[in-house]
Amino acid sequence: MSDSARETATRLDPKWDERGLIQAVAVDAASGAVLMVAHMDPAALAATLATGEAHYWSRSRQEVWHKGGTSGNVQRVREVTIDCDQDAVVLRVEPAGPACHTGAPTCFYRVVEADGALVRTRP
Repeated sequence: MSDSARETATRLDPKWDERGLIQAVAVDAASGAVLMVAHMDPAALAATLATGEAHYWSRSRQEVWHKGGTSGNVQRVREVTIDCDQDAVVLRVEPAGPACHTGAPTCFYRVVEADGALVRTRP
C-alpha cells in the first residue's frame, strides 16, 4: 500500500522499516508523560493488540518481550494510535511500575542543558 493510501485507510496496515520494525512510544494514560520509546515487529504489535499489554521487539536480544513479564512492571494498554503513514504507534498505557530499566518512572528523566550537561529531573 502506498503512503497516500495508508493516510486514508480504514484498516491497520503498518509500514515496517527495512528491519521489519516500527517505532512505538509509550505514554502514561493518566499524566501524558512519555515513558519510553521502543520498536515493534508484527508479532509484538499483534501480541499487544491481542492481550492488552505492551509487547516490544528487543533489538539487543532479537526477540519479542512482554514489558514487565519478569519484573511485574507491565504496561496495560488503554489505546493504540498510529501516525498518518502507519510507521509509528503511540500506546497510551497504565504502567504498573517504572518504565525504565534504571528504576526511573520514565526513560526520559534527564534534561539536556545548552552546554550538553545532563541534569537528572526525576528519581
